[in-house]
Amino acid sequence: METRIDRLGSVREDKLRQLKQLIAESEYIVFLGGAGVSTESGIPDFRSGTGIYNSDSGMKYRPIDIIAHDFFMEHPEDFFDFYKRKLIYPDARPNKAHKALVRLEKQGKLKAIITQNIDNLHQEAGSKCVIELHGSVFRNYCMECGKKYDLEYVVAQEGVPHCEKCGGVVRPDIVLYEENLNHKDVDDAIKAIKKCDLLIIAGTSLTVYPAATFAQFLKHDRIVIINKSSTYMDLKALLTIHDNVGDVLDNCVPKRASRAKNAGTRSKKTAASKTKTAAKKTTAKKTAAKTKTETKAKTTAKASTAKTSAKKAPAKKPAAKPKSAGKVNDG
Repeated sequence: METRIDRLGSVREDKLRQLKQLIAESEYIVFLGGAGVSTESGIPDFRSGTGIYNSDSGMKYRPIDIIAHDFFMEHPEDFFDFYKRKLIYPDARPNKAHKALVRLEKQGKLKAIITQNIDNLHQEAGSKCVIELHGSVFRNYCMECGKKYDLEYVVAQEGVPHCEKCGGVVRPDIVLYEENLNHKDVDDAIKAIKKCDLLIIAGTSLTVYPAATFAQFLKHDRIVIINKSSTYMDLKALLTIHDNVGDVLDNCVPKRASRAKNAGTRSKKTAASKTKTAAKKTTAKKTAAKTKTETKAKTTAKASTAKTSAKKAPAKKPAAKPKSAGKVNDG
């Protein structure tokens, strides 16, 4: 019977050991991550004391107001000025958290990464099963003709980037405030969470919807929270760790598959190889026996044919004796 873990009294080492055990016991893990996953790559989060929302935007508008749909449409120049200075980090590289998740995916345990980040670091690290709820700064498109552009094109343009084909405004493929998330991405995320036997939520304050409500689709309490600050899910989760996401995941995700698993794999391969070899030998024996039988049958058939031919052949007539010479009549 699984018991609720004491999240407040456990020492750090005990919690890490508990997370290792949960990972080892699980076969369908889903990871839900926020800005705190990328802070160790040099990308600031949004809501902490030093986050983007609490920093100086460099203009008369608040950062949280600038990254909204209406502001973008009404003040595109100011939007792109802020966007290029505060939201784009092309030189950022994957950190220990991203790399640990790649290992967990390769080990066959991690089935989906649901990220609220727009930095593409999960993919750059090598993860394949990534659901980007809020899009990516590395994808851009013309609002008029739909022509697609990469990040380099947007960065190279002064002010508002325009389409080289039709002259339309090229915008980043990210979800701004007042905009809807892609329905397929949301559906895929919920489907993955419904199937998981362990949900790891990391680097997010769980205040942005709908991601903040995803845990409600679980039919169990196997939830792990890894975040520096508290969230509304802390007391509902099976395990809560207030620490750096990268340090925790790097410590708890095995660097390689367990020896037992490798031994099992080798054993299966050996057994399969033996079975295959035995099958080949059996086939060879059957083929040899079949050839021998066929040869014997052919020999018997030939002998039988020869015997039958001998019976049917007509007997040779004896050679005729020569007639006696007649007497000469002198008279």
